[in-house]
Amino acid sequence: MSQPKAPKISIIIVTYNAVKTLQAGLDSIYAQKYPNIEVVVIDGGSTDGTLELLKDNTSKLAYWKSEPDEGIYDAMNKGLNHISGQWVYFMGADDELRDEFSEMALELKRPGALYYANVMSNGKKKSGFVNEYYQAKAGVFHQAIIYSASIFKTYRYDTRYSISADYELNMRCWRDQSIAFIYRDYVIANFNHNGASSGGEDELFASNKSNLIRQNFGLKIWLRYMFRLFKERLRGTK
Repeated sequence: MSQPKAPKISIIIVTYNAVKTLQAGLDSIYAQKYPNIEVVVIDGGSTDGTLELLKDNTSKLAYWKSEPDEGIYDAMNKGLNHISGQWVYFMGADDELRDEFSEMALELKRPGALYYANVMSNGKKKSGFVNEYYQAKAGVFHQAIIYSASIFKTYRYDTRYSISADYELNMRCWRDQSIAFIYRDYVIANFNHNGASSGGEDELFASNKSNLIRQNFGLKIWLRYMFRLFKERLRGTK
């Protein structure tokens, strides 16, 4: 009897002038032992040789396109329109998958769930199991998460948030009791800190964060978060 085919994982990469790092990231995908991965690349109109690199990789990509966009999360939303997998992973153009990604992929058993693991960041394993309060306060590394594709039939990234739309989307997912957050102790990617999220604060998200925590996590977690802010401000005045 033949074995059932492994569920497909769609990896979406958003690029812009990423010629120096993109091939290494793609090669880390090609090297995976997991047998059913497709790669979708959405480029923002690169001018540095990225398009030539993508052309060289066309036979290994399920889809790619280069055109102007309205930011990283707009491009991610576009990428979701071109996937065919049951699971979705978002990878930075300067990140690389580790071998344990394929081991993690074999754990994807629960339809509709959000699975998360760990990444290597600045030489350290981050972040481990994340409790409800930490989910609210800091969230999970985007590159540590594999989503059920069905989640994106209901939710998309809010492009008003230039840096933290993934954080905000995960808040909404947490509130949705039909979406289980499942942790597995693997290190699935090397996370590079030179991406857009290193460029500063998402001011709109920062101004809305406390309200978003209250809306998505409830009064108890919100009060704990506000008490923490109060203590930090009190220390700052000393």
